[in-house]
Amino acid sequence: MDHLTLAVVSRNYFNLPAWIGLHAGLFAAEGLEVRIDHIEGIEEVNDRLRDGRAQLAYGVTEHVILEAEAGGRQKIIGGNVNRLPFSFIARPGIRDYADLRGRRIGVSSLRAGSSSLIIRLLAKRGLHWPEDYELVPCGPILARWDMLRSGGIDAGLQGAPLDHIALDQGFVSLGNPREEVPEFQFTSLDVDAGWAAANRDLMLRFCRAFLRAHERFYTDQETASRIAMQESGIERRYADRAWEEYTRDAIFPRDGEASEAGVQALIEISSLIRALPERPRRAADYIDRSWLAEARASL
Repeated sequence: MDHLTLAVVSRNYFNLPAWIGLHAGLFAAEGLEVRIDHIEGIEEVNDRLRDGRAQLAYGVTEHVILEAEAGGRQKIIGGNVNRLPFSFIARPGIRDYADLRGRRIGVSSLRAGSSSLIIRLLAKRGLHWPEDYELVPCGPILARWDMLRSGGIDAGLQGAPLDHIALDQGFVSLGNPREEVPEFQFTSLDVDAGWAAANRDLMLRFCRAFLRAHERFYTDQETASRIAMQESGIERRYADRAWEEYTRDAIFPRDGEASEAGVQALIEISSLIRALPERPRRAADYIDRSWLAEARASL
C-alpha cells in the first residue's frame, strides 16, 4: 500500500465522500492507505498542504485563491461543497435579521470562510460590519455550534445536519443563504501542483477513488448514512435528512468537479472583507481539471 494524507476541516458531513472512499474500500482498491486528518483550524489545512504534512486537502477554497495570489502552487482539482449547505441559525428570541444589531455572530475566520457570506447577507438587510455587529472568529461549524449553545455567539451559519439538530432544539433559522447565492465553492479538493506533477501515478489512483466515492454517495444512501453516523456521531434521522438535502441540491458534485461559477461567486463575495488588489485572473485559472479528466478516462 502507498500512503497519503488528506487534511480536512473538522469532523463534519462535508468530509463524507472521503469517508466513503476510506470505509467502502475505494482507496484500498487503488492500493492506497489514506489517512484523513481532521483539523479544527481552517488555516492549518492550507498550511499542511503547503509544507507537505498533507498531500491533498478538502480545504476552504478561498485559501487556494489567496495562496495563488501570493505566488503559491496550490490548485483546485475537484469539488467538495459546491453549493452552500447552511442555514443562518440564531438563538431563541431572535426573530429576524434586524434583531442581530449589536449581536455577536460566529464565523470560521476573518481571513476566509463564512465571514464574507455573513457580511453580504447582513448588508443586504441594512446591517454593516463592524459598526452594527461583531464578527467572532470561532472556527468551523462544530465550534460554532458549541459557542451558539453556550451563549458565546448569538448566531452563525450551520451546515446540514447541524442546522436540523439546532431547529429541533429550539434555535431559529433566519434563512438559507443558498436561496441568494445558488453557486458558491465553499470547500474543494486541493493539491500542491508541484507535488502532483512529481507523483502522477498516486494522483490518478486517488482521483479514481475520489470519483467512485462521489458516485457511491449518490447511489447508496444506506452506506452514506451509516458512515456519516460512524464518523460524526449523528443520529440516523439526521444522517438521512442531510443525504436527502445534499443529493437534492447537488451540494457535493456527483461528477466530482469544482464549479467555475461557484469559484467566481466566491471571488466576488470575498472581496467584501478585504482590501485586495484587483484579481487579474478568472475563476478557471485556479482550477486544474486535467487530473479528474485523466482519472475518469481510465475508469
